[in-house]
Amino acid sequence: MKKGLALVLALLTVLTLGLTGCGNKDTEKTDAEYVKEKGKLLVGITDFAPMDYEETKGSGKWIGFDADMATAFAKELGVEVEFIEINWDNKVMELNNKTIDVVWNGMTLDDGVKAAMGTSNAYCKNAQVVVVNKADKDKYATKESLSALNFAVEGGSAGEKQAEANGWSKTALTTQADALKEVAAGTSNASIIDLLMAGAMIGEGTSYPDLAYTVALNSEEYGVGFRKNSDLVGKLNDFFKKAYADGSMMETAKKYGVQESIIAQ
Repeated sequence: MKKGLALVLALLTVLTLGLTGCGNKDTEKTDAEYVKEKGKLLVGITDFAPMDYEETKGSGKWIGFDADMATAFAKELGVEVEFIEINWDNKVMELNNKTIDVVWNGMTLDDGVKAAMGTSNAYCKNAQVVVVNKADKDKYATKESLSALNFAVEGGSAGEKQAEANGWSKTALTTQADALKEVAAGTSNASIIDLLMAGAMIGEGTSYPDLAYTVALNSEEYGVGFRKNSDLVGKLNDFFKKAYADGSMMETAKKYGVQESIIAQ
């Protein structure tokens, strides 16, 4: 009986070690190997012109500076690209759950982002700006004049952090585009959004001709986010250097009007 029990225990031990070994092989895969094996790079985005937006609303075809660069990077890796709209507040969770492989959406490289993700080199300059009704532009031309306003902001964004840092009243929404809609509708007095988005969507000949941006609250830089310790960070930095050197990065930037913001690689 004892010999039989010993044999069973020995077999269980071997089986357990074998399963553990299989598990280790999976966890030992690099991010690049994981992405190449499934044949697709899953890119987390929001509706954010001129970086990521649908060519035609509801078409599912995403374009923009970031979208085009992500597509080119996926091609460099030898895989397809798929864009997935995410709640910006949940970007780190979506990365770690492997719902997405990368956050590539005009993301500000602040301390919180750098602590939670593996981040690329900065590739684009930006600022957070205040957007108001065009008729109120002169009235709200200084930071001191803004304290009584209610701001529409994207939840989890650099704009929301600016509102919090200044102690201003805010309403958090799903996207920066939603924040602009609030101001246009008169539901909020103002919004805080990215300068690059403001330049693309506000003023004469744009989606919001009756809005204007006034005060710049900071200066910042964009980067791309991966899971912590991902080897894709280094691969993307190499890709950025190559794309900057051969002119393709600047060509794409000119296509979307962001060429003045590009950072040399």
